[in-house]
Amino acid sequence: MLAIFFLLLFVLLFLSVPIASSLSLATIAGVWMHDTLPMQIIPQRIFIALNSFPLMAIPFFILAGNLMSAGGMSQRLVNFAGTLVGHRTGGLAMVAIVTSMFFAAISGSGAATTAAIGSILIPAMVARGYHIEYVSANQAVAGALGVIIPPSIPMILYGVAAEVSIGDMFLSGILPGLLITASLLVSAYIIAKKRGYHGVERKSMSDVGKAFKEAILALLMPIIVLGGIYSGVFTPTEASVVAVVYSFIVGFLIYREISFQKLVETLRSSAISSSIIMIVIGAAGLFGFFLSITGVPDMLYDAISGLISSKYVFLIIVNILLLIAGMFMDGGAAILIFVPLLFNTAVNLGIDPVHFGTIMVVNLAIGLVTPPVGIDLFVVSQISKISISRVARAAVPLIFLLIFDVLIVSFVPFLSTWIPSLLK
Repeated sequence: MLAIFFLLLFVLLFLSVPIASSLSLATIAGVWMHDTLPMQIIPQRIFIALNSFPLMAIPFFILAGNLMSAGGMSQRLVNFAGTLVGHRTGGLAMVAIVTSMFFAAISGSGAATTAAIGSILIPAMVARGYHIEYVSANQAVAGALGVIIPPSIPMILYGVAAEVSIGDMFLSGILPGLLITASLLVSAYIIAKKRGYHGVERKSMSDVGKAFKEAILALLMPIIVLGGIYSGVFTPTEASVVAVVYSFIVGFLIYREISFQKLVETLRSSAISSSIIMIVIGAAGLFGFFLSITGVPDMLYDAISGLISSKYVFLIIVNILLLIAGMFMDGGAAILIFVPLLFNTAVNLGIDPVHFGTIMVVNLAIGLVTPPVGIDLFVVSQISKISISRVARAAVPLIFLLIFDVLIVSFVPFLSTWIPSLLK
C-alpha cells in the first residue's frame, strides 16, 4: 500500500500536477487501499488541518504586505536605504539588498519583496550602467530575505505543522537574515569593484534624516508586530490583523496613495494568494495524517538511526534533500510535506525544534532562486524582460553564497536560538 502511495505521489509530481492535487490524489488512493480508514476521514482531516487559529495570520500578513506595497512604502524604503549605502561602490546593488531586508520585515513573502523593490530598482540600476543580468539576479536573491526576516509565512506554516511557537520562529530568523544580508552586501561590493559599478553622490545628514522621517512609518511596523507579540499585548495572529489595520491607515489616510480601485485590486490579489496557500495546507494536512497513521515517520527514524548516529550527518542529508526539493516545489508546500517526515527524527537526534525550523526555512529560501520553479526568477524576469535562464546563470555565484550561509546556520545553532532564549 505504501509503495503504491509513494509511487503515485512521485509520478504526479513528476508530471507537474499541482502540489495540492498531487498530495490529495495520492492520499485518497492510500486511504482507499487502507484496511480500516473510511473515506469520510478525508474531508474531516482537511477541515481539521485548516481549523487552526494561528493559520489566520497568513492571509492577514499577505494583505498587510500588499497594502504596504500599494501604499508607497517600498519607494520610501528605497529612498532611505539609498541615503545609507547608495554612495558606496556598488551602492545601488546594496540599496536593493538593504531595502529588501527592510521590506521583508513587512511582507513575509519572497515574491512580494522581489516585485515591490525590483520594479523600482532594476530599471534604475540598468540606467546607471549595471549589467541587467546581475541586477536581476541580485534582486532575486535579496528577495529571498522575505521568507527569513520576520514576519515569515513559511515560519508560520512550520510553527503550525511542528507545534512550535510562531513567535520563537519569528525571532529565530533575525540573525540568519542579518547574516545573509551582510554576505550579499560583501558580494555586491566585490562584484562592483571588479566591474566598476560606482555609487551615487553621498547624501548629507539632513538628507538621511529627511528620508528616515518619510520611511519611519514603514520601519515601525515590524517593531509594532514583534514588540506587541513579545510584550504579551497580542498573539501572532492578532498581530497580523494589527499589521493590516496599520498598513491601511498609513497607505490610505496618511500617504493617500491607495485609491479605491487599488484597494479592490489589493484585496483581490491577497485573496487569491491566500486561497492557494490554504488549499495546499488542507491537502498537506491530509497527507501528514496518512503518514502518521501508517507509521511512516517512525519507520523513517528507525531506518535513519540504524545508519546515522550523528546529528551533523543528518543535517547534511536534510540540507541536500531540502535544496533539491526547493528546486521543484514551493517552500511552504515543502515544509508541510517534510515536517511530518523529518521532525521527530531531528528532535530524537537532539536538534532544537526552533533551530530545525530555521534550517528548513533558510534552506527552502534558496528554492526561490533555483530553477525550474524559483518564483523570484520569474518575477525579476518579468520586470527586466530577459529570459529566466539568463537570470539563473547570473545568480549561480550568489546561490553558492546562500548555500554557504545555510551551512553556517545549520551548524551554529546559536544564530537561531539565542534571541528566542533571551525572552524566555
